[in-house]
Amino acid sequence: MSNMKKKKMTSAQQQYDDLVKAIEPKRPILKNCIRAFLVGGGICTIGQIFNWLYINYLNFDEKTAMTPTLITLIFFSVLFTGLGVYDHLSQWAGCGTAVPITGFANSIASKSIEHKSEGFVLGVAGNMFGLAGAIVVYGIVAAFVVATIKMTIVWLGGM
Repeated sequence: MSNMKKKKMTSAQQQYDDLVKAIEPKRPILKNCIRAFLVGGGICTIGQIFNWLYINYLNFDEKTAMTPTLITLIFFSVLFTGLGVYDHLSQWAGCGTAVPITGFANSIASKSIEHKSEGFVLGVAGNMFGLAGAIVVYGIVAAFVVATIKMTIVWLGGM
């Protein structure tokens, strides 16, 4: 908290803030970062292994091997979400499981599973993109902004 906010706090607020700081458990930041790095790196390594297998054993080239690699990662992410394994891994590794493609598949699958009691149309399909929809929207907006900046730079460089 900045010094400016501390000066505006009343004595009761300051006492409460001190109490919260004393009671709040300390987070093991280094351990959490190592876990996230290991799991996120492990997911990416598994993806790279699948990519290598598709190139070397199924005669894909580097460009065309990406599609089956991503489909495989999505399949296993959804499978492990359905079996409850991905949730336990997420609790242990934190943000390490949020590697883009597997984290996105997990968010869609978990929302679908959560609302399956409401039926397939209103439950599963209606709530499937509840969390992932925001990711898609912000991804599209970010891509538009980056493309606009790049095209502006290219256009100005061509003048």
